[in-house]
Amino acid sequence: MTTPVSPSPLRPDVQTLRERGEVDILIVGGGINGIATFRDLALQGIDVALVERDDFVSGASSASSHMVHGGIRYLENGEFRLVQEAVTERNDLLRTAPHYVRPLETTIPIFKTFSGVLSAPFRLLVTHGRGKPRERGALLIKTGLMIYDTFSRGRGSVPRHRFHGRKKSLAEFPDMNPDVKYTATYYDASMWDPERLALDVLHDGLTIGGPRATAVNYVSAIGTDAGTVRLRDEVSGEEFPLRAKVVVNASGPWTDLTNDAFGMPTRFMGGTKGSHIVLDNDELLAATKGREIFFEHSDGRIVLIYPLKGRVLVGTTDIDADPSKPVVCTDEEIDYFFDLVAQVYPDITVDRSQIVYTFAGIRPLPRHDDTAPGFVSRDYRIVDDTHEGTPILSLVGGKWTTFRALAEHLSTRALSVLGRPHRISTAGRPIGGGQGFPRTDADRARWVAEHASGHPRDLVERMLTRYGTRADDVLAAIPVGAEPLEHTGSYYREELAHLARTERVVHLLDVLLRRTSIAFVGGMTNQTLTEVADAIAEPLGWDDDRRDSEIVRAVEALRLAHRVEFEEVGTANP
Repeated sequence: MTTPVSPSPLRPDVQTLRERGEVDILIVGGGINGIATFRDLALQGIDVALVERDDFVSGASSASSHMVHGGIRYLENGEFRLVQEAVTERNDLLRTAPHYVRPLETTIPIFKTFSGVLSAPFRLLVTHGRGKPRERGALLIKTGLMIYDTFSRGRGSVPRHRFHGRKKSLAEFPDMNPDVKYTATYYDASMWDPERLALDVLHDGLTIGGPRATAVNYVSAIGTDAGTVRLRDEVSGEEFPLRAKVVVNASGPWTDLTNDAFGMPTRFMGGTKGSHIVLDNDELLAATKGREIFFEHSDGRIVLIYPLKGRVLVGTTDIDADPSKPVVCTDEEIDYFFDLVAQVYPDITVDRSQIVYTFAGIRPLPRHDDTAPGFVSRDYRIVDDTHEGTPILSLVGGKWTTFRALAEHLSTRALSVLGRPHRISTAGRPIGGGQGFPRTDADRARWVAEHASGHPRDLVERMLTRYGTRADDVLAAIPVGAEPLEHTGSYYREELAHLARTERVVHLLDVLLRRTSIAFVGGMTNQTLTEVADAIAEPLGWDDDRRDSEIVRAVEALRLAHRVEFEEVGTANP
């Protein structure tokens, strides 16, 4: 039993922010775009602070489809600039973050030949995305892929697409619907651990910026007062002012709500909900042949079946949503996903007993009136305003793939308000554990041997996969001969304690959902929660009551938001 530790009124990083009193630029929102902008500004030597009302990467950024992609379907919207930027950024991430971003072979099953040939240009040129979408046929998809290849030409990061007829398609995918007429296969990239990638970007910003850069989670921007932003620490409840020469509102789908809190009402946003389910289904996993299956329903909506971490991710929906209310994956959406799986793999059974995890989020899309959600632009824009003499820049839109380029644009705009130039680009700059990450089998074997320090090879391999070359610090925290926790997959007590100590963990859920993949892959029991809570209790200064309350809080959140069911807290699973 650990000795109870009296909590400080403010966490050290919050106390640091309070004592600073004034910064050049305050970023509100700790999703990937806010974090990337924080890193970019830290690199310019700016006094910068970031506040996030919840945990880092806990909002829209935590509900992605785990893809880094050029956006082939954006071509139908005529968004060629966005596709060019997204392809460039995808290729850059394959080089700068190879520990989390990897080439992904993607196959589109096609059931029609000419469908969409007339309706697609009509939607682009005449109705501008309004009206009911239609299924796209082989000719339209082939044309799109040929255009898509031109955006990657000469960059050498991914191969060109290939197209197969029915016979060869079914030879490659024997479990696929025999009604398939063609398959088209092309390459994009997978994002193995979005949350950990964002935490690496944050770590880089804090390291680069030193004392001039402060980022805090669980701190809300609740208003303005005499030229300052009023902040509230959601842990202690304490409020304090912070003066900023420029405020960047990067709060994603909550951008309008943040501006409302500032006393500056806006109507920029029109986000849509995207839900996903994670299945433990070995038959479906094998049927994908290691590829993402990217296709569309007969109503024209895009869906994916994606092998990831030994599970199958199925998503996503595109439904108008209210950012003032929580969003969850509904029964209707699950039925929709099951219907879609059956459309491609009619002989593979999927049911609710195979669901190990669900998640949903709101995309930070611009207000779109009667434009169909699937045709709303995924591009971004920056809106300049001033409130009580303080310049406020609101970010509208943005997607995971383009976070680096977006951040560079946003920081350049913020710097221009200060009359300062943007001097250093983040293009090509390694991210976190991507620095020095071994690319070949021989280099990987060499890295593992050089960093083993008495640990078995499989443990070092696992940590390298999990953390990239930042695994060094984690390995140093794990004693030689240590055994993994019994009910927590292959995680170690000392590993979790290290994450709690070094990655601004506040709650048990921060570890289960964002510092690790424990919740995502499923199989959690009450013993799992107890093991994780015990591991992080000491570095976080929790007594037994706090540990128990964190377990109860986690059980409730996992049940309501992610459909993870436990036995009554305190009972043992068989």
